[in-house]
Amino acid sequence: MYRISQLARKFGLSRSTLLYYDQERLLSPSGRSEAGYRLYSETDLERLAAIVSFRKAGLSVEETRAVLESQEGETSVLRKRLAAIGAEIRALQVQQHLLARMLRVQSEGGLPESVDKETWVAMLRAAGMDDKAMETWHAEFERRAPQAHHTFLLGLGIPEQEAQVIREWSAAAAPARSSRTR
Repeated sequence: MYRISQLARKFGLSRSTLLYYDQERLLSPSGRSEAGYRLYSETDLERLAAIVSFRKAGLSVEETRAVLESQEGETSVLRKRLAAIGAEIRALQVQQHLLARMLRVQSEGGLPESVDKETWVAMLRAAGMDDKAMETWHAEFERRAPQAHHTFLLGLGIPEQEAQVIREWSAAAAPARSSRTR
């Protein structure tokens, strides 16, 4: 049997972390000593090893509990976490790509003559715009300055035919948007 301080030291955790896990019903001691100290068994030690692994993998306390309580839930929770990490990695890669371009522009001594479609979309996404927000942006641009919108789209390297399609759906969305804002 292990006392709480021994178990904490074995895993490099604080005593308060183990008390928190007890409070959250992730890891309860198997018993108490005559003096009232929490005592943990080998089974508890194995459970704590699993908890530490799940937490290092980024699972929340709730997700860790779900995995420990249900073997069926384990796959689902782990798949969701894996998907979330994948999305985080993709978002970070977009930011990395954008920063690399910014550094390249800076090292070349200024802004490029034009920004391409890929860079423009990456900048909008990095600024927090989703597809709906970008559609609203295009609709407003088309409503306020149709020719400038057209010139801008061509300046991004978008072919004429694609620019016309963007302008058409932007124009269709613009009246509905402007009537809501008045």
